[in-house]
Amino acid sequence: MTLDATAPAADRPAGILREDPLRGRDIVCFSHDWNGDPLSKTHLMRLLARENRVLWVDSIGYRAPRATRADVGRAFRKLARAARPIREVEPNLFVLSPLAIPSYGQASVRALNRGLLRAQVSRAMRGLGFRRVVNWVFNPAASVIAGALGEDVLIYHCVDEYSAFSGVDPGALAALEDDLLARADLVLVSADSLVEAKRRRGRRPALVRHGVDHAHFRAALDPETRVPEALANLPRPVLGFFGLIADWVDVDLLAKAADRFPGGSVVTLGRATTDVGALASRPNVHMLGRVPYADLPAYAKGFDVALMPFRLNALTLHANPLKVREYLAAGLPVVSTAIPEVEVLGLCRIADDAEGFLAAIEEALAEGPGPCAGRSDAIAHENWEARLDEIRGHLAALGREGDSRALRCPA
Repeated sequence: MTLDATAPAADRPAGILREDPLRGRDIVCFSHDWNGDPLSKTHLMRLLARENRVLWVDSIGYRAPRATRADVGRAFRKLARAARPIREVEPNLFVLSPLAIPSYGQASVRALNRGLLRAQVSRAMRGLGFRRVVNWVFNPAASVIAGALGEDVLIYHCVDEYSAFSGVDPGALAALEDDLLARADLVLVSADSLVEAKRRRGRRPALVRHGVDHAHFRAALDPETRVPEALANLPRPVLGFFGLIADWVDVDLLAKAADRFPGGSVVTLGRATTDVGALASRPNVHMLGRVPYADLPAYAKGFDVALMPFRLNALTLHANPLKVREYLAAGLPVVSTAIPEVEVLGLCRIADDAEGFLAAIEEALAEGPGPCAGRSDAIAHENWEARLDEIRGHLAALGREGDSRALRCPA
């Protein structure tokens, strides 16, 4: 699109900023490990890397490791990655895997992490020639270094109630987050419930809900997209779930769905980090493990109904599940537990209890299973480009209000 920036606002397309407050800036992003599943952070940074240079800092952890095989293996993988130099994984997107101690309860450890991280990240920034830096923090543990990198802008982008995750020190993490909330130039949250939860000192966070990689998931409706063999010949209906199967997923509810539809199939895509014995024991459950992101639309095409079976707790009540928008972009009917952000989104069947969840699946199957273009079209406007434009608007407002040292015009 060619845009005349001098045109009156009424003559410019809605949502297009006259000036881009992110233009010409380099971005440091503290997030999860780059090689993990694409999340909101991944999508936003990929978009920004089209016109900005991005230094992605792999997870510095926010819970102390346990003496489990999984945690020990993760620790060795982190050490191996830290020995590698910065790598350009995509054009303009560089990944740094730093060394840090994933424990923040003691002042001495926080100070050590601050020194370790500042040395590693600053060296990477110098090597890349970064200037006019935006520090975009998704991981609250990065509070130990926020503001110490010579950055012009500090953004805290909160997409979860991190202190509610299992295995963390909630007091230590909350203290780190409070400090980050107080010092950030802009606080973004992805759920309405997080607006009040993260309000500090009279400053109201800006609500920017998750977007969706709409074009990617709409491929489920493409006649050329073929359902993978692992799914194509399963007994129907196929009730599908994709994503990490962690302790916030109601495995027992999935098992009940398998029991309600014994002639059909329950399919899960994603690795499990919680006990799934009750689910795996059902003969009509097919746990296919993690599949590449590129293949998810093809698998979604083979679903009759998509499931969002989150438990209701302090973590999920503040969550905005990305998978729901992805299901809808693939055109799938969605049945969900009563997660507030799914209710706000609409377009889904919401259940208050197990029997309601199973009845909602039956209703979805009776109405017409499988991908439907109308559902996909209804979510098309919720793409990541639109969400990034919202964020640019909040940054531009900061500059107009003079609230931030961050948004000075370039010399």
